[in-house]
Amino acid sequence: MRPDEGRLRAGGPDWDGIIPGLLTRKYDAIVASMSITDERLRVVDFTDRYYSNVLAFVAARGEALDTSEEGLKGKVVGAQRATIAGQYLEDNLGDVVGVKLYDTQDNAYLDLAAGRLDALLSDKFPAYDWLQSEAGQGYEFKGSDIDIDDEIAIAVRKGDPLKEKFNAAIKAIIENGTYEQINAKYFPFSIY
Repeated sequence: MRPDEGRLRAGGPDWDGIIPGLLTRKYDAIVASMSITDERLRVVDFTDRYYSNVLAFVAARGEALDTSEEGLKGKVVGAQRATIAGQYLEDNLGDVVGVKLYDTQDNAYLDLAAGRLDALLSDKFPAYDWLQSEAGQGYEFKGSDIDIDDEIAIAVRKGDPLKEKFNAAIKAIIENGTYEQINAKYFPFSIY
């Protein structure tokens, strides 16, 4: 299979409809592991970051997977569409691997579990949560983290005063130690 033959682009408003939903006032903020990007900054405002993101490969536990460009050659790798992971996969490995993009992270996990993917590229922290679930028990991180200098923040409509309220709350929980306690409860590594 040629790398471009494995592309899947299903329709639907799941992730790529989230900003339009904010702009049409279906909700007041997006707290959904959204990366701050130049493209998104053109249409929404972001709070200060509430965590920093890296990307990681996930594949079957116990199976060898060389995550170098040469090692991934000819593999089928999935990611969620309209995400930093999906963009990274297309931009940096699209000529080497078969790329499958999914409307939801859950659909990507289902295809990984069904054996239709050799690996999945994902934000590390949400993937860590899945690896702790019953469905994720047969899978693990592979290779080194990919540091993409990615900051995650809350998106609000342009000019919304809610931004400063969120910023004050983020600052307060960092200063009073609550953030560190929450981090330690859910992750064995720092996410800030």
